[in-house]
Amino acid sequence: MQENLVIVESPAKAKTIEKFLGKDYKVMSSYGHIRDLKKKEISIDLKTLEPDYEIPDEKKKLVSELRSSAKKASKVWLASDEDREGEAISWHLCEVLGLDEKNTNRIVFHEITKPAILDAIQHPRFLNMNLVNAQQARRVLDRIVGFKLSPVLWRKVKPALSAGRVQSVAVRLIVEREREIQAFKSEPYYRVNAIFFAIGPDGKKTEVKAELDTRFKTHDEALAFLNNCKDAAFSVSDVTKKPLRRTPAPPFTTSTLQQEAARKLGFTVSQTMMLAQHLYENGKITYMRTDSVNLSSLCINACKEEIEATWGEKYHKTRQYHTHSKGAQEAHEAIRPTYMNAKTVEGTAQERRLYELIWKRTAACQMEDAQIEKTTVGITIRHADGTVAHEKFTVNGEVVTFDGFLKVYRESSDDDENSGEMTTNQLPPMAEGDTLQRGEMVSTERFSQGPQRYTEASLVHKMEELGIGRPSTYAPTISTIQQRGYVQKGDRKGDERTFAIDTLKGNTITATEKAETVGSEKGKLLPTDIGLVVNDFLLEHFPNVLDYNFTAKVEQEFDTIAEGKEQWTDMLQDFYKDFEPQVDKTMNSRQEHKAGERELGTDPKSGKPVFVKIGRFGPVIQIGTAEDKEKPRFAQLPKDKSMEAITLDEALELFKLPRTLGDFEGTPVVIGAGRFGPYILHNKKYVSLPSTEDPLSIKLSTAVALIERRRIEDSMRHLKKFEEDPQLEVMKGKYGPYLVYDGKNYRLPKAMHERAAELTYVECMDIINNAVKK
Repeated sequence: MQENLVIVESPAKAKTIEKFLGKDYKVMSSYGHIRDLKKKEISIDLKTLEPDYEIPDEKKKLVSELRSSAKKASKVWLASDEDREGEAISWHLCEVLGLDEKNTNRIVFHEITKPAILDAIQHPRFLNMNLVNAQQARRVLDRIVGFKLSPVLWRKVKPALSAGRVQSVAVRLIVEREREIQAFKSEPYYRVNAIFFAIGPDGKKTEVKAELDTRFKTHDEALAFLNNCKDAAFSVSDVTKKPLRRTPAPPFTTSTLQQEAARKLGFTVSQTMMLAQHLYENGKITYMRTDSVNLSSLCINACKEEIEATWGEKYHKTRQYHTHSKGAQEAHEAIRPTYMNAKTVEGTAQERRLYELIWKRTAACQMEDAQIEKTTVGITIRHADGTVAHEKFTVNGEVVTFDGFLKVYRESSDDDENSGEMTTNQLPPMAEGDTLQRGEMVSTERFSQGPQRYTEASLVHKMEELGIGRPSTYAPTISTIQQRGYVQKGDRKGDERTFAIDTLKGNTITATEKAETVGSEKGKLLPTDIGLVVNDFLLEHFPNVLDYNFTAKVEQEFDTIAEGKEQWTDMLQDFYKDFEPQVDKTMNSRQEHKAGERELGTDPKSGKPVFVKIGRFGPVIQIGTAEDKEKPRFAQLPKDKSMEAITLDEALELFKLPRTLGDFEGTPVVIGAGRFGPYILHNKKYVSLPSTEDPLSIKLSTAVALIERRRIEDSMRHLKKFEEDPQLEVMKGKYGPYLVYDGKNYRLPKAMHERAAELTYVECMDIINNAVKK
């Protein structure tokens, strides 16, 4: 009989734990949940709101192995993660394996190290049903909202759409930000910078860069100021020195790790969580789903040793952090390395980079403040007539007198272009009354900046700020809204804009114009047309579900359930009694127009109305109505146009396709617009039109060149054909050569890749017949 059976939820975690426990312990993995709600049914009794769980087919074999091992063991230890999801996994294991939840050992740890595992074995507890019920409440509520709202969207907006309690609120944030950006009107203003020269006792000149404390609204005001400075005298009016202390950021929580990894390493939120999970399961870091900033005394002492040994005692400062976020519950410690003496770890390049980030942040939070001396110098302008201008130039300089934690780490912000070190501007000695020589003075036209689109990281920050979601939900929510097509991560080229520069050099003002690209963005979250329409529809008919306060309140109720202060079924009943009538009312309501439909005007040729609406395959332009004798005409909306902004003229342009350019090899060359964008059709074969080519102005010669290029690419893909059987072919693919036979693909052994074009018919058929047998 096996003495002890330990069940965890991932094979990697099982492998790591097995190393620490002796031969009396067998460690098995449940591969996540072994039981869940049915996939294609609501799986909830809508009278009692009790969930109906099932073991999915792919888990049945595993469950039978776990049952068999549990029967043979004298003691079963449930060691899933220590958050609510982990607690629920353990409860499902108890239910399915027939374990007595009041007597089964439940062990938790937030790092997979030998001391932590052995300590957990020494101090087991039993299942915490309050945590399980908090997880069940979330799962059931999200299932009700998803399964009830989605059919409403299918009928009223477009088939195959879906809604979700947290995902719909996240989409709302992105839509509202987009509309703020569209409504924002940029205003010009004029900023004046100057170079002055301070003259030392030895007559040596030192350059000083200054900025005017006033910004002018008009070009004329800026020019008048420059003209007044031609004969003006400049002197130092005041010098103030102020010591500043900069403190390090606290250690990482789930959301701050996601934000910093995005800013510093360019990782997506889900990528960060996947890498952190690998590090955790291999025993390198503590549990990666947490909203606590607490550090264990063990970690604080290890940091002290490491900092003092590496940089000396003066760099160390013990800091205790406490969590202030409401309902912090997911774990009891921040994300930190398990062993501070390991500055690096083995693993993929990305895992190593993420680990290094976590190590630096943890070390920095136990280091001394950075000490900075900030100097501000005021420069007075005295005109030729002796009057003093009310504007002043200011000079700012910073000198780091003690780098402290900056030696290791500096936190980034969303506005940072990069995470470079703090810049310093060292100033020459200056005193009140010193005369300065004017060098070049430049007035530059700038424009007020509107709100910024969200990145994945800044969206996580906003969700956390509003109390929407918890550490375990940020990454899946952001992935889901992109997978569902409501939001896309877009790069925008931006528009070119000119701005005026006026330079005063000596007594001459030179005017120039420069061009700049504005509005170019990389990796920002943009709402799609479908996202905008679905958001507006849900906001109109289900305002409480999309309400930020409601979503945050629900999270707090889950916390109350986890503390055992509220019954989870009561909370669900309270929600459902108001929600169900809303669903019925919306489903049965009659509307004149479909959601998102907008009339653009009248087609001058036919006199019929022109609409933009959501069609079966996405946004379309429609000329005419279903009631007309003639069928309505449709054109797919191009990716670079939006439903909200498209004009009647732009819409009518789309009906100029398909257009015939002429003949090539005796067959017409036609430009058309399809579901996936414009294309060339020639001799029953399609060629996608590159985004650089305009389908309405492309010439026949360009289209022919694209057709011929496609033929060359296709010929390079076809490595060999066989007279014995025309259905057999050797092809070149993205990942190497492969066989195609009777419409099916077959993998080619790596040893044959080099001579793929020389394979015989018999060799190919052997590979296919063996694959079919397997």
